[in-house]
Amino acid sequence: MESSPSRPSPPARALTPVSKVLRLCLHALLFGLLALAAGRALAGPAPGTGRVVAACALFAAVYAAGVRIPAVHRSPRAGALWLAGLGAAWVALLAVSPDGLWIAFPLYFLELHLLRLRWGVTAVAVTAVAAIGGFLAHSAAATPGAFLGPLLGGAVAVATVLGYQALYRESERRRELIEELITTRAELAAAERGAGILAERERLAREIHDTLAQGLSSIQLLLRAAERVLEPRAPAREHIARAREAAQDNLAEARRFVRALTPPDLEHGSLAAALERLCSGVPGPRVRFSLSGAPRVLPTPYEVALLRIAQSALANVVRHAGAGRAEITLTFMEASVTLDVVDDGRGFDPASAAAGGGAAPGDGGFGLPAMRSRAETLGGLFTVESDPGQGTAVAVTLPLPAEVLR
Repeated sequence: MESSPSRPSPPARALTPVSKVLRLCLHALLFGLLALAAGRALAGPAPGTGRVVAACALFAAVYAAGVRIPAVHRSPRAGALWLAGLGAAWVALLAVSPDGLWIAFPLYFLELHLLRLRWGVTAVAVTAVAAIGGFLAHSAAATPGAFLGPLLGGAVAVATVLGYQALYRESERRRELIEELITTRAELAAAERGAGILAERERLAREIHDTLAQGLSSIQLLLRAAERVLEPRAPAREHIARAREAAQDNLAEARRFVRALTPPDLEHGSLAAALERLCSGVPGPRVRFSLSGAPRVLPTPYEVALLRIAQSALANVVRHAGAGRAEITLTFMEASVTLDVVDDGRGFDPASAAAGGGAAPGDGGFGLPAMRSRAETLGGLFTVESDPGQGTAVAVTLPLPAEVLR
């Protein structure tokens, strides 16, 4: 009596697969009751003993055949036909022996298991009425037990099956939730590892640039200054020239390290190319990128800061602004570089957002402060202009370092 998950429109029993132990217990109960009815008939010889034994044997044969036929468990129609044959054999047994009343209880579970819930409850009710009628046909006295026994047995069977179905559905929901939780935790752990790797790469690139590269650049400047004050034929000039070459080589190597630690978005092109790719991949509003001025090669910390600020600002546009259009502009000026992110969304009150610590309603309190911190770390200026219903403009201006201006 196992349900098949592959057949269309499975009945309610597909939700409650009966375990092997329960099936064996049901088989044992039914055959035990049949043996008891046949034994009682044989123990008290009467004219109808042969009919009782024959009816028990017929019921057992029909039941055993249905258990062994695979179509009964795969097709609702075949299952219903088997139950109809089983019911006919039971009615025949009930007609010749009052002990056939006991078979009603295992029949309840079979009907609820093989039929849809609505038809199963109807079959249980018909079986209970038949059991009551059979008892009254064999007994002249109509007692309350003759009515309450089959009815209570049917009610208990229905309540048991419904409770089992509810427990099974709850177990399945919990299993699915646990699987989803495990998958989500694995994805979260992978995302955290990736974010940690990127953050460490950015930190190392910034540290190398701000310490080693800047130090080597300062050494070059000092050596050049020392070279200018020496006599043309001074013996130290050759040593200073070699020191300058060594510093230049090591500075180039340090810059190669910095480029190797560049975030993936900047690995395959310039900052402008990375921003253009960012605009093309934004879901929702139409985002356009424009470049103004003569592009310059910026130090990695500058490019990383501008890219991350653009990503954060666009994330706010997608999540909170409800904008139809947005534009990112990267402007190179004589002594500075500016990034502007403008949208035509719903806007907000920057004063209230600053008081709440967030970039916009629902931002979680980290958007604007994080962008402002990146800009100020590099000595830049970060501004936000917005009004409710008037869109938002985010601008960051970074002064170009001396090595870029040379």
